[in-house]
Amino acid sequence: MIIIMSPKATENDVNSVAGKLREVYGVSIQVNKGVDCTVLGVLGNTHIIDMDKVMLLDNVEKVMPVSEPYKKASRKFHPEDSVIDCSGAKVGGKKLSIIAGPCSVESMEQITAVAKEVKASGASMLRGGAFKPRSSPYSFQGLELEGLDMLLEAKAQTGLPIVTEIMSPALVEKFDSCVDVIQVGARNMQNFDLLKELSKTRKPILLKRGLSATIEEWLMSAEYILAGGNPNVILCERGIRTFETYTRNTLDLSAVPAVKKLSHLPVIIDPSHATGLNWMVEPLAMAAVAVGADGLIIEVHNDPKNAKCDGAQSITPAAFDELMKKIDSIAPVFNKEI
Repeated sequence: MIIIMSPKATENDVNSVAGKLREVYGVSIQVNKGVDCTVLGVLGNTHIIDMDKVMLLDNVEKVMPVSEPYKKASRKFHPEDSVIDCSGAKVGGKKLSIIAGPCSVESMEQITAVAKEVKASGASMLRGGAFKPRSSPYSFQGLELEGLDMLLEAKAQTGLPIVTEIMSPALVEKFDSCVDVIQVGARNMQNFDLLKELSKTRKPILLKRGLSATIEEWLMSAEYILAGGNPNVILCERGIRTFETYTRNTLDLSAVPAVKKLSHLPVIIDPSHATGLNWMVEPLAMAAVAVGADGLIIEVHNDPKNAKCDGAQSITPAAFDELMKKIDSIAPVFNKEI
């Protein structure tokens, strides 16, 4: 349930309404102070609440039931867009967040070289996989903790916040201490034990949409993180599985405006994993800006032909630089900037 307070409501009015609801109905209240008004999110057994009586409380302007199963991820609960601070790099708002780097960390020379080049082109964060979930047990699984150390060195040399994927709840404490944005991959979107552990941190969580997940299922996974106390969730559309086989997945660009309507959480697009084809990265990245995405996560490798992982979908630093120039030219049309 959502309670919208009048713009003239004082802090005492808000506290009074919240206290009354807790006392009478035993519910919990989250207070969201907006620019024009304060919104109270009511959590718990809300069907027993008498909405007419709530309307009689001082400076209550509107009472709305929330039909969606996700509460804290709902725009009704939090009308204003969330902007997530990732160690100084913001995701959400007018500025486009561009995350770039190789699919996997392969060596110190590789990750530091790519980091310097993507930063020079305007990237705001560095991505790189230290732990790699692979369909085949015989494929390269990543350098694990050694790769994480290499990412930290690349961060030290460039100042770019790092984004990397977590695989196990056992690694949450380690990631919380050194990673700027913790990525939950598509295969782990419904790993609820992992989501619960991540909810105990305050680190930004980049939550990728599952291979066959509906938008509601995706938002419900975000709800696990939000409900546990971590408000810093970034959603990432990376393509879903359909009957089409020409591309690796089918990029659902419609998910961006859909999520924007339903939720306050920022949404970014991953055109690299969506298609698995490097020549599609540029047009889909630009399309993502056009539909209102808050940012992009793009795979950039200095030698794609010899990459240990996903070379076919990686673009070179030179191609990334050209793409950034094109995005910079079209972003103002959609009230965005790099």
